[in-house]
Formats: sequence, structure tokens, C-alpha cells
Amino acid sequence: QVQLVESGGGLVQAGGSLRLSCAASGRTFSSYAMGWFRQAPGKEREFVAAISWSGSSTDYADSVKGRFTISRDNAKNTVYLQVNSLKPEDTAVYYCAAARTLRWPPPSKAYEYNYWGQGTQVTVTS
Repeated sequence: QVQLVESGGGLVQAGGSLRLSCAASGRTFSSYAMGWFRQAPGKEREFVAAISWSGSSTDYADSVKGRFTISRDNAKNTVYLQVNSLKPEDTAVYYCAAARTLRWPPPSKAYEYNYWGQGTQVTVTS
């Protein structure tokens, strides 16, 4: 069992930055690929970024490439999402997820993830 707790969300103006964090419980964090998804009001949950268990492989949604960076620190059981050049359309609840897989590249489909956090709200004003 893995428990995930996100933090770092907030209210920011367009063009601003945030650093989202996701702290995971358990001793097998390094066995999991990690992903970030987001869900805006009235929309379906969508893939944002993912990172393999070792951190050597990453994947991004086209809408965030060049602006968002996913990283992980296995010693701290934490995955990060650095979000830069934020736009109002980035407003959403951001969810961290863990997938028990060693595959490369990491998964990008929500159904491939086994555990989910409660989410952190990111609101971008124009």
C-alpha cells in the first residue's frame, strides 16, 4: 500500500511558477513509476507528466512540454512537478499517482496507476 500526499498548490498569476510535491509512504517508492494528472472543473482527468522508477525516463503532455518538469528523489520518497510559465488554462486540481511498474517509458494512462493522492489546487489568474 502506498499513500500519497500532494502539496505546493496555490493561487498564482499567469506567467508565474509553482513547485508541486508529492510525498509517498512505504519502503518501495523506488519500485513505482510516478505521474501527475490534473482535472479542471467540468473536464476529465488528464495526463500531465510521468517519470520512471529510476528517474531516467520522463514523459509529458504536449500542452506542458517546455514549461513543466517532473523529477523525483527516491531517498526522500518524493516526486516533484515544477510548473513554470503558468497559464489560466493550467487551473486544475493536480493529482499525484503511483504505478507499480518498472516499464520504460513510464505510463501515461490513468488506469495504469494503482494509487492516487487527494490532489492540490492550482489556480492561475490572468
